[in-house]
Amino acid sequence: MSETIAAEAFWTEEPSNRPDRRKIRARIGGLHCSLCTGTIEKALGRQPGVDKVAVSLTHEQALIEYDPSIARPGQLLQILRDIGYTISDPRKLRPFDDEERDLVRESRRFVMAVALSVAAIPIIANPASGWLGALPALVCLSLGGLVFLVLRSNGLWAAIGGAGSLAVMALTLLYLNLEGYLTRAGPWIVGTLALTLVFGVARHILLMAFQALRRGILNQHVLLEIGAFAGMAGGVIGIILNRPGYPTAQFFAVAVMVTTYHIFSEWLSLIVKTRSSQAVKKLLNLQPETARILHGDIEMDVPLADVKVGDRVRIRPGERVPVDGVVVSGRSGVDQSLVTGEAIPVEMTEGAAVIGGSINGTGTLLVAVTAVGDGSFLQRIVREVEDARALKPGILHLVDRVLRVYTPTVLLIATLAVIFWLVGSWLATGHVDIERAVFAGLSVLVMGYPCALGISAPLSIVRGAGDAAGRGILMRTGEAFQGYRLATKIVLDKTGTLTAGRPVLREVEVIEEREDNLLALAAAAEASSEHPLAQAVVNAAFEHGVVPPEVDSFEAIPGKGVIARIKGDDVLVGSPRFLSEHGVDLSRLAERIDALEAVGRTVIAVSRNGRALGALALGDTLRPDAARAVASLRKAGMVPVMVTGDNERAARHVAQEIGIDEVRAGVLPDEKASIVRRLQADGSRVAMVGDGINDAPALMQADIGIAMGGGTDIAIESADIIILSNRLDALPMAREISRNSYGKLLQNVALAFIFNGAGIPLATTGLVQPVWAMVAMAVSVTAIFVNSLGGNPRLFFDAVASVGHSAETAVAPSAA
Repeated sequence: MSETIAAEAFWTEEPSNRPDRRKIRARIGGLHCSLCTGTIEKALGRQPGVDKVAVSLTHEQALIEYDPSIARPGQLLQILRDIGYTISDPRKLRPFDDEERDLVRESRRFVMAVALSVAAIPIIANPASGWLGALPALVCLSLGGLVFLVLRSNGLWAAIGGAGSLAVMALTLLYLNLEGYLTRAGPWIVGTLALTLVFGVARHILLMAFQALRRGILNQHVLLEIGAFAGMAGGVIGIILNRPGYPTAQFFAVAVMVTTYHIFSEWLSLIVKTRSSQAVKKLLNLQPETARILHGDIEMDVPLADVKVGDRVRIRPGERVPVDGVVVSGRSGVDQSLVTGEAIPVEMTEGAAVIGGSINGTGTLLVAVTAVGDGSFLQRIVREVEDARALKPGILHLVDRVLRVYTPTVLLIATLAVIFWLVGSWLATGHVDIERAVFAGLSVLVMGYPCALGISAPLSIVRGAGDAAGRGILMRTGEAFQGYRLATKIVLDKTGTLTAGRPVLREVEVIEEREDNLLALAAAAEASSEHPLAQAVVNAAFEHGVVPPEVDSFEAIPGKGVIARIKGDDVLVGSPRFLSEHGVDLSRLAERIDALEAVGRTVIAVSRNGRALGALALGDTLRPDAARAVASLRKAGMVPVMVTGDNERAARHVAQEIGIDEVRAGVLPDEKASIVRRLQADGSRVAMVGDGINDAPALMQADIGIAMGGGTDIAIESADIIILSNRLDALPMAREISRNSYGKLLQNVALAFIFNGAGIPLATTGLVQPVWAMVAMAVSVTAIFVNSLGGNPRLFFDAVASVGHSAETAVAPSAA
């Protein structure tokens, strides 16, 4: 079997810090809560040659470091398969169909489990307890309502009608039981239901518990099965003793209800995790399956997988763009709302970049392909969403540590409770109180079921990451999830972040040269620079029909300017301060430079052989949402700080327009990280927003690095948060998501600890019937799920109703 796994290569290899060790990464399917991660870490950590195992529940991946001379990857991963988990390649995204099949399978298990639970309703309800004894029946009825919602085929009203019919049937059986017709046969009926559920419907849980015990691991599956078998044991004792008033049926019912609720929580966890990432995965369905390739004068449709970088693709009006590329010819408005969130089409002309999945307008475009496959924008975004599920804030490490000792502790308390009441009752009264001892032990097992604690933090993380991704915000690290809410200062790069990043030439000031000659010299010197200002000068020259002369040599001084040798002359192009430092007299331009900078222009001076020739004034446009975003950040308690390499007056002008008081101007590229460090010196948590290569060190230095989605790859890789839409109003939105999601995480963990902390000691008294312990456990798990929805239950019902239908309702790709 291990050879089969090795041949299929269900893992990826990664470099290790030690030359004699290797690392592999694999995707693990079937993870339910944090105890599953502990199961895997223990099972693999005990194997010879394995040094370290790290499992992420939200990421559903395991990273294993091992000695290749002792351990084999195939054998290690086969252990996980034996336990009951599935293994797949972490590089490949799970298709919709596979995820939907898993959801449908879990839905069917849940339906069958609830059907058995509903059948036990009249036996669970205790006639002597009146309405109080009927509460377990109400729990079953609520689960029954969910079943009909899952099975609905004719809309919500049909589901409500079905649930009503179920309620009438259950209440009729309850009435019959009150009349005593089912009293004698009840225990046998519920016992049969328990056997059917534990050994039939939920046999996969039994198998996982058995495999865990084989390896000396105590996890939630073991605890569940011990509780279920203890319930059945209590029922068997009742049948054997046949004592009046002994709750035989209720004992069997505990096995039924605990198993049902475990299946229920597994199903809900799968829905939340799957739907949180599928919302963004549907982006992939926006890409057409074919592209129209142009070979000479011949056009042909080819599968998207056969398209190569450099191919030219024809896109007709109304079609979806199949690839990422650059417009070679044509003009059209393109709807890029999947990225920008704006429905207004973006005008595309020669040289403009288009994104696969966007919709072409009324014009025809010829596009040169720049990225295909895994390198395409949509594929990168989906991979980032997958990575975003690996978030692990500090509090989750605390939960992991608690869960490592949780199951053994619960089992120990349950055993001690049984022994205490068996021995104590005999010492106190001379009689052994078996019923109370069994009540105490079984109630501890039920109250101590770890599902509430195990799902409390992961559900909040997955829900928060999914919500952010749906709004075009990718939180790539645990620091982003936990830390952005605590940031008190936010550093904003000006060019490309607060502004559109596309400066244009506004004015030309000439002293000794004609305007065309000045533009030609400046463009020639700047032609080799990739700076946005340099590109603006070059573009302006070509727009004026000016042909730049050839450049003999070129040297760029980052953040200052360039020195070029043109036709034997030394030409300097850069900031006025840069030219002054090189001895160029700018007195004749000083007054005009001051006036231009006062209105927010960025001024570039030009000299030849030490003589000033003139100046170029460039201006960038502010993003339309800049002022609104800055106001929202200030309202949230953050202090915005603008950093720019621009001059002080131009920077102040821009800052005043958008409401920023603190400005750092004339900053060299390598100084941005130093500014962040100085802001952090007083203990402040600092977020940095940038988009360029020169922003990467500052993004790494900041407590939270935020990259605009249109920025460079290195800036994006250095960031904790990526704003895909390039919209500044996503900055306060991301902070609000961070705050709300982390608040939900704390609430969920607190609910779980409070329930287990109060419930287990109460259960040891033996005064709580196991059925009531089951109801309390069900309430706690449900409360955590409901709380994770963030006050929007429609999200849950929509997700439930879509099970089995997502593949049908996904956006159908159109052929190019």
